[in-house]
Amino acid sequence: MRIAYFQCPSGISGDMCIGALLSAGAPAKALERALKKIPLGFKTGARDVRRMGLAALKFDVGIDKGSKPLGWAEMKDAVEKTPSLREETRRKGLSIIKSIFEAEAKVHGIRHIEDVHLHELGSPDTVVDVLGTLVCLDALSIDAVYSSPLNLGSGHVHAEHGVLPVPAPATALLLKGVPVYSSGIPYELTTPTGAALIKSLSSGFGPMPAMKLEASGLGAGLRDLKECANVLRVFIGEAGPAAAESVTVLETNIDDMNPQIYGHLMEKLLKAGALDVFLTPVIMKKSRPGTKVSVLSEEKNAHEMKRILFRETTTLGVRCYPVERTVLHREIKTVDTEFGPVRFKISSIEGKAVKSPEYDDCVKAAKKTGLPLREVIDRLKKTGKNRR
Repeated sequence: MRIAYFQCPSGISGDMCIGALLSAGAPAKALERALKKIPLGFKTGARDVRRMGLAALKFDVGIDKGSKPLGWAEMKDAVEKTPSLREETRRKGLSIIKSIFEAEAKVHGIRHIEDVHLHELGSPDTVVDVLGTLVCLDALSIDAVYSSPLNLGSGHVHAEHGVLPVPAPATALLLKGVPVYSSGIPYELTTPTGAALIKSLSSGFGPMPAMKLEASGLGAGLRDLKECANVLRVFIGEAGPAAAESVTVLETNIDDMNPQIYGHLMEKLLKAGALDVFLTPVIMKKSRPGTKVSVLSEEKNAHEMKRILFRETTTLGVRCYPVERTVLHREIKTVDTEFGPVRFKISSIEGKAVKSPEYDDCVKAAKKTGLPLREVIDRLKKTGKNRR
């Protein structure tokens, strides 16, 4: 499986993503062909610059004079009317752009995204940055994206609404659940567009996954900072062996609880961040039948898992112990099939991709067509084998 890892010591933005991917070998002509048919007024270009002595590529978007900020309906219409885009690129691009509008709507207390005015983010370059990044990833045949934690910067940013703290409220909302930090650099380093892109695309945040490195690239930010090189680095390569990681197992044995509660318990634990929850029938003391509840959790979430177990069950004690697990690189991709769009889970074993249709989508297809579920699953598996 071919992966891309973004290293973000100076944050991330849409233009930095495109610059880094072009620098890593994404074909500029393929990008130009895709972007020039977007029915919005803009011009693009890339130039060589230096950031703290490092050669990097700066991607620029020039907006036609007199252009007014675009709303959600106008951006959506422009993306849908671009014939040069693959359907998957169009779908994913609209989802990312919509997430920006939804974040802005929540920040400003606006009920409908159609009523949101993005001001700075409402220019065509937001559409260009999002679609351009997706086109470059596709041109490089990237199957999965990973990222380092994000440097947000600090201080304040001047916006149409006034002076806002860094990170901007919409950026903070978009990055909920993402590892972030600030090195104290007094600028906005991670933009809303960059946040929306990496939150949507990344299959995981942390150290660089094992890979056979094929290429790397540097995308330049606008300023030449004094504190560090203002660049976004991307590394491209074939995924290597899966690395082991430490997680926590929480267990408890229960023999005196209404079994109807277990479904609710599992839902609560998974929603709170459990990696897995499973039930095992056991024979307890005095030969009473019982149920062992096992929860697999990241260490940072173990306390919350324990709290839910004590609150939602009749248990008087929970066992906790660390274990090591090894997982394959995987991602979810939507594929157009004979049953309509279906999500596939794609993993890689020794360089060979394994594709499995998502169960919930298989059930929907079976209900819609009236076909046996097993037949739907078999036909979708054959579809998966024929798709990259």
